[in-house]
Amino acid sequence: MLVADLALPGVGHRTAAEALADGVEPREIWFALCDETDVPASRRHGVGLMEPRRR
Repeated sequence: MLVADLALPGVGHRTAAEALADGVEPREIWFALCDETDVPASRRHGVGLMEPRRR
């Protein structure tokens, strides 16, 4: 499982699960996870939302 296996430099080289347990804000963990897995900045917000309609 990614949250238990991947150490994230952005949160002190802890896994997401460890960082959550230590009280790190979920938003900070999310951005560290995105950085480490090369998620483009344009896809880091609104995950799972449909693209807006073009007029």
